[in-house]
Amino acid sequence: MLSSKHLIIVLLVICAFLKETQAQIERSDRNERYSDMELISMLDAVFRSEQEPITRRDSLIDLYGIESELANEQQLIYEHNHEINEQKIIELLDNFGWPKKEIIGVRGNRTICNVIQHSDNCIRIKYLPMMKAAVMDGNLDPQLLARTEDRIATESGELQIYGGQMKYYPETKSFNVWPVYDPVNIDKRRAEIGLGPIKEFLKNRFNFEWNVEEQLARSAHFNEKMARKR
Repeated sequence: MLSSKHLIIVLLVICAFLKETQAQIERSDRNERYSDMELISMLDAVFRSEQEPITRRDSLIDLYGIESELANEQQLIYEHNHEINEQKIIELLDNFGWPKKEIIGVRGNRTICNVIQHSDNCIRIKYLPMMKAAVMDGNLDPQLLARTEDRIATESGELQIYGGQMKYYPETKSFNVWPVYDPVNIDKRRAEIGLGPIKEFLKNRFNFEWNVEEQLARSAHFNEKMARKR
């Protein structure tokens, strides 16, 4: 006959077993939440709710300047949408892992990466290993991984590698490339992962003129400033 002590231990084991069983059922339920079409539909809704206010905001900035009240309204709409979308993407990645490219396509991949890109650095860092694995498995384009790596670097106060990140500088009231590691050889690094020349990218994406001499000076100044802080 079991003693009271042994009975308590048995009950605790049974409770732990039942709790884990329930957790497995819940995980199974979550894993069955999306069919392929539902997943594509969800990502499409995330894409539109993220990109539409950004597009309107940027157009208003072009017309009225970065301090425009109308542009700020669109920014607030975007921020509200992003909080909701971030939770959707976190739930997707935590429960499913990175979706297969043949299911979600290029736009689906870009949607997930955009949400990660616009989240806090801790979110980017958390999912960076998953993104690297997705690249290795052929489910994610390396260009999107490079963009995240650059964003992590800029948010960590380090030189970016591929030059995809622009920042607004209040002192000049203008945008410029966040300082780049070894600007002279940036196109070699970009070509290695399938990216075109930095000059073309910045002109087409931001209407910004790349000047390697200017960027060399800015990177040197950045390094000097970082050295003084150490």
